[in-house]
Amino acid sequence: MDVTEVRQLDAYLKKLFGNTKLRVVPQKKDVATIFVGDDEVGELTADEDEGERSFNVRMVIQLGKDPSIQPVPALTAYLRARFENEKIRVTTRPKKTDSLEAYIGDEFLGVLFAEDEKGRRSYIFELPILDIDLVDQANLI
Repeated sequence: MDVTEVRQLDAYLKKLFGNTKLRVVPQKKDVATIFVGDDEVGELTADEDEGERSFNVRMVIQLGKDPSIQPVPALTAYLRARFENEKIRVTTRPKKTDSLEAYIGDEFLGVLFAEDEKGRRSYIFELPILDIDLVDQANLI
């Protein structure tokens, strides 16, 4: 990721989540870390396919072993607190039981994929970003 892409991604995510404390910090060639304030929240990777550049935000959310924890309210509360945005909501997916969807208001954010490893439930939050999503950010920089 070059400096321009990092700035565009930073601006895009700040605008998307409505949080000026959010920042993208490059790590190596096509990897960056996402922070809210001093807290690391996830990883951002870049990919290129047939000349089109895309990005993916990935974060792991542990729910623990307690089977009484309901994932939709727990994940909604977690994401709201993590990104400091009360408009985030998690919903079930029609016809899918292995994943959930996250939204800010009516805007789709990404998918939360369920994982169960050694009795511990976790979700992998994947937020895709296309290069066209960053077009408006180029004008802000």
